[in-house]
Amino acid sequence: MLQISNRGQAMPPSPIRKLVPYAEAAKRKGVHVYHLNIGQPDVETPPAILDAVRNADITVLEYSHSAGNESYRRKLVSYYKKVGIDVTPEEIIITTGGSEAIQFGFFTCLNPGDEVIIPEPYYANYNGFAVAAGVTVVPITSHIETGFALPPIADFEKVITPRTKAIVICNPNNPTGYLYSRAEMEALKTICLAHDLFLFSDEAYREFCYDGAYISALHLEGMDQNVVLMDTVSKRYSACGARLGAFVTKNKDVYATAMKFAQARLSPPGLAQILGEAAVDLPDSYFDAPKAEYQHRRDLLVGRLNAMDGVFCPNPGGAFYAIARLPIDDADRFCQWLLESFSNDGKTVMLAPATGFYGTPGLGRNEVRLAYVLNQDDLTAAMDCLEAALQAYPGRVDATAEARPAAL
Repeated sequence: MLQISNRGQAMPPSPIRKLVPYAEAAKRKGVHVYHLNIGQPDVETPPAILDAVRNADITVLEYSHSAGNESYRRKLVSYYKKVGIDVTPEEIIITTGGSEAIQFGFFTCLNPGDEVIIPEPYYANYNGFAVAAGVTVVPITSHIETGFALPPIADFEKVITPRTKAIVICNPNNPTGYLYSRAEMEALKTICLAHDLFLFSDEAYREFCYDGAYISALHLEGMDQNVVLMDTVSKRYSACGARLGAFVTKNKDVYATAMKFAQARLSPPGLAQILGEAAVDLPDSYFDAPKAEYQHRRDLLVGRLNAMDGVFCPNPGGAFYAIARLPIDDADRFCQWLLESFSNDGKTVMLAPATGFYGTPGLGRNEVRLAYVLNQDDLTAAMDCLEAALQAYPGRVDATAEARPAAL
């Protein structure tokens, strides 16, 4: 009898996308769905970078170098220099989205059976990449009461074993929006050097820091051999469909090995690299408008959430996500109910249950992730829907003293 592989059976479904059939069914019934479940911005992709693709003088769409077009890698060197990262074109591999960069890191640096430590809640697809690589994710919990700050280094020390090979961070964080401080990054440096660990740093949201400075893992002195940076243009330029990312490391052995995987998949997307080159040519002021817009949206969202009875949402320092604790019995049930059974004046809201962002079973049952990627009018309407839904939900629970910390 034909059977699916153990790896395939272990591959987790996306907690972000698993409710899509319910959203589609709601739309067929005429319900308008506000999508706060996924990080798909409605900010316009810069016309100049789309025009670069439209106007490209191409007679044959060829393979690029497996590391990506040299012209694009050279332009990325100038981009990284502006954010304080000193790299060469020979330390960059262009990837098919940030996802492939993460996969290259796992495949290159980790053996089946190895362990990676990730502060939870974390980007859910790290689980899928770990399954594909035969790697075990070891979560250590950050807490909503502290705004999801980095857990104490003692918590890392407790779970380090001979199988531990890396720590994974996302900064600013998806799904929490937390922005790691210089002190927290230095603490990670200390533990990585002490235990000879890789530090995988997912920096997809570096342009969107609101309440503090962006600190890259490649800003840390003495960490050149330990750091693997994963990057993408998806959120930076509102170009998720381009599927264009980067794998960056100063470790020559890591780079050479990752190149084998890059060669095996032949080359990154050709048209997207044209778009990427044009993006680097955008003026530095380009980011001012989207960053200000996201900050306005954040303030609107967090303000509305914390004004709702029994709801608590810490103020995220970056990215465009927030996690809120709601007075509900079960986040998965609530998010499905919103799409199957609820509408407010013909409208509802789609959220991501936070359970899918935790590795520890049972955590996140009364939390949801919200992506503030809609314009402020739609965001206001979505919050109206959520507020009405929390009053109508059959599984609402009484707010308790722990529902809202006194202060952060």
